Amino acid sequence: MNELFVDLLPLILGATLVPIYPIIVLLLLQSERGLGKSVAFVAGALIVRLLQGVIFGLVFAPAVDAESSAGLVLIGPTLLTIVGILLLVMGAKKWRRSGDDEDGEEPPKWMSTFTEMSVIKAAGSGALLMLLSVKQWVFTLSAISVIEEAQPGIPAGAGLYLLYALATQILVLPPMLAFAAAPQKSAGPLRAAQGWLQRHNRVIVMVVSLAFGIYFLYRGIAGLLAVRGM
Repeated sequence: MNELFVDLLPLILGATLVPIYPIIVLLLLQSERGLGKSVAFVAGALIVRLLQGVIFGLVFAPAVDAESSAGLVLIGPTLLTIVGILLLVMGAKKWRRSGDDEDGEEPPKWMSTFTEMSVIKAAGSGALLMLLSVKQWVFTLSAISVIEEAQPGIPAGAGLYLLYALATQILVLPPMLAFAAAPQKSAGPLRAAQGWLQRHNRVIVMVVSLAFGIYFLYRGIAGLLAVRGM
């Protein structure tokens, strides 16, 4: 079980260290009814991630039970390879744009709409962001594949996926709790955190993409070579 968690940890970190998600939460917290909007936004995203686990878990689980399936062992390494390639491409694009002073300095204009939306729209935006994010899809599918291939059983597998889904919220929960406990005192630090993330967005994405891209690509290729040698 500990080894399985170690395999999930890079996927948790990769899904978590994407600046756009905490930036939106920080923006929502600074708006009118900010706590309710941020909770709704996170809840919408989390519900979609949990539904992905349920739906695709039902797809992967029968495949795992069908031990005669020769292609089963290729699922995990293939997904990890895809993750690695996607992240390396993203990191390379950010690297090439390193000379662009505007990249990462100012938030996109559409982000200003988050401060004006209702609680219901915030929930829908969180769900939509999770549905449209290709990287999050691949991280989620990879996590499901890693869990199912280990065959920990339905209760343990569900618990591990729930742990994965909750752990991906680790960057947004502290500011939300701080705001709930002391809205006035936390306003300044929240603005500072938002500004820092926006200013360093390009660098964060580049470093995270390249580092995790290399790691996932290595794990994926190593897995594919191991399967080929079987």
